[in-house]
Amino acid sequence: MSDTHKQPFDFMSLRKVFAAISIILVIVSIVLIGVRGLNFGLDFTGGTSVELEYQQAPDLEDVRSQLSDAGYEDFVVQNFGSENLVLIRMQESGDDTLGNRIVRDIRDRSDLELKLVSSEFVGSQVGDELKEDSGLGMLLALAVVLIYVGMRFQFKFGIASVIPLAHDVIIILGIFALFQWTFDLTVLAALLAVIGYSLNDTIVIMDRIRENFRKLRIDDPQETINRSIQETINRTINTSVTTLLVLLALFFLGGAAINNFALTLALGVVVGTYSSIYVAANLLLALGITRTDMILPAKEGVAGESEEEEEPPEWLNRM
Repeated sequence: MSDTHKQPFDFMSLRKVFAAISIILVIVSIVLIGVRGLNFGLDFTGGTSVELEYQQAPDLEDVRSQLSDAGYEDFVVQNFGSENLVLIRMQESGDDTLGNRIVRDIRDRSDLELKLVSSEFVGSQVGDELKEDSGLGMLLALAVVLIYVGMRFQFKFGIASVIPLAHDVIIILGIFALFQWTFDLTVLAALLAVIGYSLNDTIVIMDRIRENFRKLRIDDPQETINRSIQETINRTINTSVTTLLVLLALFFLGGAAINNFALTLALGVVVGTYSSIYVAANLLLALGITRTDMILPAKEGVAGESEEEEEPPEWLNRM
C-alpha cells in the first residue's frame, strides 16, 4: 500500500502551458493547410503512371536527370517491386503514346536496355472522389470513436478522446503542408492508422483514470489523473519507442514507395503520445470530471456493479 500513497509527479501542473502549445500548433497547421495547401499526389490530382523494366538495375538519379533533360516536369521516380522495375509518375495527362515517348527519350540518353511494362492514366474526377471519400471516412471514424467511448466510458471521456485525434491529424497535415511532402493514398492510410494508434494509447490512460476514480478515495481530480498517468507512463513510452524503431527501419530501408507512409506513422506516434497525456487528460480537467461521474447507480433487480461496489471496503481504508 505504500506505493499507492506516494505523491505522483505533477504532470498536470504544466497543463496550461501545453494547452497553449497545442492551440498554437493547431491554428498554425490550419493556416498552413489553407494558405499553402497539401501537395496531393497522382492518386488525388490525376496523371500518368508509367512502369519500366530494365535488364540491369538503373541509378534512379540518372533516370531523373534523363527525364529532366527530355523536358519532363513534376515527376516521381522510384523502384517498384525490384531494382529492375522503375515506376514513373507525373502529372502530365498524356495520351496512350506517353509511355512509348518516355521509353524513347530515356533510350536516347542511356545505354541500358529497357521496355515499357504498362502506362496508365488516372483522371482528376477519380481524384476528386477520393478526396471527398477520404475526408468523409475520417470524419466517420471520429464520430464512431466518440459514440463508442461515450457509451463504454462516459460522455466526457468520449469528447476527451476524439478531440486529441483531430488534434493529431490536423498537426500532421500542417507538417505536410509546410514541407509540401506528397500526400497520396499511402499517407491517407497512415493517417487512419495514426487515429487507431493514438486512440489505443488514449484509452489505456482513460481506463486507468476511470479505475482510479472509482478505487481511490481522492477528491482531487488532478491528483487522480497524475497518479493514473504515472502508472501507465512506462507502458506508453515503451510502446512508442519500440514502434518508432520499426518505423525508422521502414523509412530508411523500405524504399521510396513507403517512405511517406513510415514518416506519417512516425509523426503520428510522437504527436499521439503527447496528445494522450497532455491533451486528453487536460480536456478531462477542463470538462470538470469528478469522482461522482464514475459512480454507477444501482439497478433494481439486475446483478452487476452498483455504487456500493465501487467504494473500497472498510478494511482497505484502515491500511
